[in-house]
Amino acid sequence: MSDKKAPEPPSSEITPEKLYLRRREFIKNAGLFVGTAGVVGGGLYLLGLKRTQPMDSFVPDAGVLPSLAPAQGSSPYDTDEAKTPFADVTTYNNFYEFGLDKNDPARNAHVLKTRPWTVTIDGEVNKPQTVDIDQLLKWFPTEERVYRMRCVEAWSMVIPWNGFPLGELIKRVEPTSRAKYVAFTTLMDPEQMPGQKRPVLDWPYVEGLRIDEAVHPLTLLAVGLYGKTLPNQNGAPLRLVVPWKYGFKGIKSIVKITLTEQEPPTTWNLASPHEYGFYANVNPAVDHPRWSQATERRVGEYSRRPTLPFNGYAEQVASLYTGMDLRENY
Repeated sequence: MSDKKAPEPPSSEITPEKLYLRRREFIKNAGLFVGTAGVVGGGLYLLGLKRTQPMDSFVPDAGVLPSLAPAQGSSPYDTDEAKTPFADVTTYNNFYEFGLDKNDPARNAHVLKTRPWTVTIDGEVNKPQTVDIDQLLKWFPTEERVYRMRCVEAWSMVIPWNGFPLGELIKRVEPTSRAKYVAFTTLMDPEQMPGQKRPVLDWPYVEGLRIDEAVHPLTLLAVGLYGKTLPNQNGAPLRLVVPWKYGFKGIKSIVKITLTEQEPPTTWNLASPHEYGFYANVNPAVDHPRWSQATERRVGEYSRRPTLPFNGYAEQVASLYTGMDLRENY
């Protein structure tokens, strides 16, 4: 890593106020509140609680991660923008089940056991089932999709994901005519995911999509990145990738997918409904209540760039929202 001092994170990369207050209460109650605490950019910083090991130590060795089967050609949806380096993609993450700092998942997620792992698909389907993750990989050949990823905190990446379209799995279980939404649930296991012992959010993490969003060809169930098996800190062994939405919609470590008739509750919307809407489409014209969404900082860059409507995928997905007020349905 470079010895050059990084600039202060921009004010747009700020921890949500409600979550910050919960973090602060937890740390104080745990006797860890040392010196002065404050929100600076992307998270909570405590004087006196310094890292004792450089982040280089936590970057997965891409050479020893299992390789996936070769991807089935390039995708017509790929961006030709420069990819974010592997080291940044795997050490700058929001995954509160493993800690509150951006680097905590890289340090802590090694405790997660991703085999054996099963996923249950149920609800408004004719063929409900529970399937092993390795069986899923046999059913659906993986594709590489080079997607932009935009966090609601106004930072972004470009990631070469490996996975398969969610719509193919939904088709396999035969949705009923009542299936209007798709709900997702993360593993609930505080022993493996120690962050779940902290009341920073209502666990387990849950997310949801409208069914037409879920079956759109851009929507991916990712099992890898950079041609390697998905690292734990990035949501192993199975995560959702919806590139035209803010990153918090990309639920990680999925164990359950349920098709429903009613809009499902979602974790961040429950925590702060006026800040995190169910749809969460990237929209530079609709600010977060506490910061602008008009620009973003690509991780690894110093300057900011304009944010694109639907994160640059408007041509593919804008028609899904014809007639909707995207200020109200944020």
